[in-house]
Amino acid sequence: MPKLEAEPVDTLADIGSDETFRDDRLLAQMQDIVTGYTTFGIRLVDTPKGRNEASMLIHKMYAWRGLEGTHAVGAEPNRITLMGHRNNDPLGTLTVGLDAPEGLLADRLFKEEIDAYRARGARVCEIIKMAFDIHNNSKAYMGAMIHLAVMFARDIHHCDSLFIEVTPRQGAYYEHMLGFRQLGETKVNPRVNVRGMLMCVELSYATEQIQLYGGKQGAVKVRSFYPYFFSPREEAGIINRLRGMQ
Repeated sequence: MPKLEAEPVDTLADIGSDETFRDDRLLAQMQDIVTGYTTFGIRLVDTPKGRNEASMLIHKMYAWRGLEGTHAVGAEPNRITLMGHRNNDPLGTLTVGLDAPEGLLADRLFKEEIDAYRARGARVCEIIKMAFDIHNNSKAYMGAMIHLAVMFARDIHHCDSLFIEVTPRQGAYYEHMLGFRQLGETKVNPRVNVRGMLMCVELSYATEQIQLYGGKQGAVKVRSFYPYFFSPREEAGIINRLRGMQ
């Protein structure tokens, strides 16, 4: 799997080494939602301290890549922010944006494209503000975070279609690795002063890929991110835990 060479708009993720830290247990610590790794936890960011840590990580990684703007994580009811950590040191963060009366963040540039999905009755959501510390993450870390985002969107909030804004240079990567498809034309995103494009993946497709490849990193040779997701058995246990948190 190649290393990412450019940053998505409002989505920054560099892939590091291929090492994984899987075991078959969920961590007992209540501050962690789930982990399939012995050295990596994922927690829900729902405190001022957690939001500040996520904001600092986003700012650090965006500034390092020369992206403009401020990207603070706020306490917004229609957004779910996750933080990956190792020994309480932040490794990565992403936010799942749920549809609301004010719309998605991507509506600012691509409302017409997203409204076409709403008109068909689809429940839409997006991934935004994704940043990983390139010195500490791997495909396994990023796979766990994205998979958990899928579970929140699909199983807890019953969404059908997941959107993401990326740079044109990143489009082929997201298409081949996760099944996203481009919608509409590219536009300049004023939040980061970079030209971006809107992409979408149906969560039904993600579900099919998880059933086929989830948890099989190293065992299958496919150009896909899905082998770095949790296995279907692990996924079922995580979903039950998430539902129990509601």
